Amino acid sequence: MSSTRISASPRMAAEMPHASATLQFEDNTLLARLVGDHDKHLRCLEEGLEVEVARRGNRISIQGVPEQTARTRAVLSVLYQKLAAGENVDISSIEAAIRMSRPPQNTTSILSNAPQAAPEIEGDLPVIRMRHGNIEPRSPGQAAYMKALAKKELVFGIGPAGTGKTYLAVAQAVAMMQAGSIDRIILSRPAVEAGERLGFLPGDMKDKIDPYLRPLYDALYDMLPGDQVVRRMASGDIEVAPLAFMRGRTLSHAFVILDEAQNTTIAQMKMFLTRLGPGSRMVVTGDLTQIDLPAGTTSGLRDAVETLENVKGITISRFDSTDVVRHKLVARIIEAYDAKATAVREPSRSKGRQEKNGTAK
Repeated sequence: MSSTRISASPRMAAEMPHASATLQFEDNTLLARLVGDHDKHLRCLEEGLEVEVARRGNRISIQGVPEQTARTRAVLSVLYQKLAAGENVDISSIEAAIRMSRPPQNTTSILSNAPQAAPEIEGDLPVIRMRHGNIEPRSPGQAAYMKALAKKELVFGIGPAGTGKTYLAVAQAVAMMQAGSIDRIILSRPAVEAGERLGFLPGDMKDKIDPYLRPLYDALYDMLPGDQVVRRMASGDIEVAPLAFMRGRTLSHAFVILDEAQNTTIAQMKMFLTRLGPGSRMVVTGDLTQIDLPAGTTSGLRDAVETLENVKGITISRFDSTDVVRHKLVARIIEAYDAKATAVREPSRSKGRQEKNGTAK
């Protein structure tokens, strides 16, 4: 693929400057895979980056505001390189590349026709290496989280559903088990619906906690053959450990995952964190907007984040709607609910300040 330059469009609107870019590709076979059937990949780029993209022969032209034009060029360049390296590109790959793209650091150079460096997408991205293939980050938040999972002994992943925080934690655990870095994986989740009174439920420990750990099992079965999951659970290599039953244990040479941690109490969270033993890793995931604890009970996750924010050796990774890797509508739904929650909180805070200052009518 030849080098390209982004230049200002001659029809630059005063209120909304535009830029254009043209990319030329040498391999028409790869180009056909890049644009997709009936140019569906280009339509995905147009919608995701709010630009106009057109193909003529072995050239692709882009028009839009400078920042988005540069991002589109960078995304197309990276995807073409992936195809040239023998990788597959589909709609999910394009959506991930859009999320990973970085806006230009200096848009003034575009407006002045100066050479403009493309946004960095790939860089030094982390990879979780599995026997059946590699898992790569699909958003900047995931990239930072994966780096922490690879290096830190205790990692918190906080954010809405669909950001991959639990799935990536399980993937890192499986990869470390396959590499021999840890001896076992321990999965835990508070069973709020059962009031943690699991002893009164029928069945053995696995039967009692299984319904609450289904998302973790789904991730395991996605990364390991079913018979291997069953065999490793039978041997204790993969263990189901209800939070209520973990007191008094020291978890050594294990990868321990606590999911839905927003539904722990302060005492439960402290108890869990202090189970960390030699050679072990611990990951705590949760969503602070989905707390199901009784009214008046402080979330152990919220307290832990406030208490441990600056403790050396602990990483707190935060996700938001831009990291959601499910259907794109999910991100919009999360944004709408967050905006509504903010709108409700602000008048309440304002009223509280007025009452405190004695200015309320």
